[in-house]
Amino acid sequence: MAQAAFEFSPLATLGDRPADSRTGLVRGRPGNSDTRDTRQITEQPAGFDRTGFEIGWDHAHHRITPPLRHLHGHNPVRQGWDAGRAAFGARTLRPTAAVRQWLALRLEAWLHGQVFEGVQVNPHFLARIDATHCPVSRVPLTLSAALPTDATVSRLNHAAAYAAGNLAVLSGRVASAQVGSDWATAQAHADSLLAAATSVSGAGRSAAQATTEINGLNATEWARLAVLASFATPLPHAQAALLPLRVLPPNRTRVINPVQALQVMLTLQFTQAGFARRLLGLAVLMPSSETRQAFQIFMHTLLARRLAVGQALDRPAMRLAMEDSWADALVNRRWQRLATRLTPAECEQLLQRASQRGLVVGGGQWVSTLAATEGWALEAGAVRQAGLASVLVSRLDMARSLGSQNLAS
Repeated sequence: MAQAAFEFSPLATLGDRPADSRTGLVRGRPGNSDTRDTRQITEQPAGFDRTGFEIGWDHAHHRITPPLRHLHGHNPVRQGWDAGRAAFGARTLRPTAAVRQWLALRLEAWLHGQVFEGVQVNPHFLARIDATHCPVSRVPLTLSAALPTDATVSRLNHAAAYAAGNLAVLSGRVASAQVGSDWATAQAHADSLLAAATSVSGAGRSAAQATTEINGLNATEWARLAVLASFATPLPHAQAALLPLRVLPPNRTRVINPVQALQVMLTLQFTQAGFARRLLGLAVLMPSSETRQAFQIFMHTLLARRLAVGQALDRPAMRLAMEDSWADALVNRRWQRLATRLTPAECEQLLQRASQRGLVVGGGQWVSTLAATEGWALEAGAVRQAGLASVLVSRLDMARSLGSQNLAS
């Protein structure tokens, strides 16, 4: 099937801002790894850790001192830092918050032996994915305040690399709870907490006796975290079709399961005016009378939840209201009735045709799975087993070239 690409571009775009008030990143040269003068990094003996050396080199390029534990003489980071200071002198770049986060992420990946995709993941990218609220806990994020609400860039799929599409900004509390958990573990935690609350309620005992949290997150937060992680995890179509959309994808998150991409696109219809006209156009695109009927029943159910919250909400509040509508069991049953009657190829075809007819809203772009997961260092065959054809990239800002993806050094 021929690939199609489309953009979801809201009226107000992050790219229109001259500077980011949270990251301090001014538009223009982002100060990323492309500014590194690699000619200064000369040939080194066998066993030399080039990645650690380059991390230290870039610390020096931005006049940032590496963490104390990396400053002993035999550490590759210290060696690169010393070499960089000698090479750059006073000719350094401005150390913005995004640059500091970029260096910290690279250092974290290096320390844990993880792949860091260094072409797209740069300070400019990190400024783009910056958020004001955590998508899981929904609390306002702080910046370097040594609080559980501090903004933390985290991988959604811990089996994949530090790469574009697999990174999102979470609160420190959520990021800490996520360590060692994949989407299935998160979903199991959500289910166990919900079951505990239900059993306590059924037994007539005080709700205070129930286990309300696991690793500091409640059932709703674990459910959102599970869906967020599933976006970046190749899943069989039948499995992905059963997940409720408890959270919409943050900016630049790649939804690599076609049925979830369709789920996102349909839900976002109600975040902008004119959805009645678009729903009529989408119904025509359904591949059969059976799926058309399932589509109409599902969308009318979702529409009822949309109308119940009123018209006075701004766009962020409307996104949250649409996420909350997926807590309704009836919405999920009617979505599953539609989703299980569609194949991955039909989901992709629906999205492409909807794009061609101007029926897509909310921000996004389609890219092939091969391009989207290049540099993710996923296990061989994981994507093929899931039967994916193309993926959705959530785009809440101005379109820009995705560029190429290569494994970091």
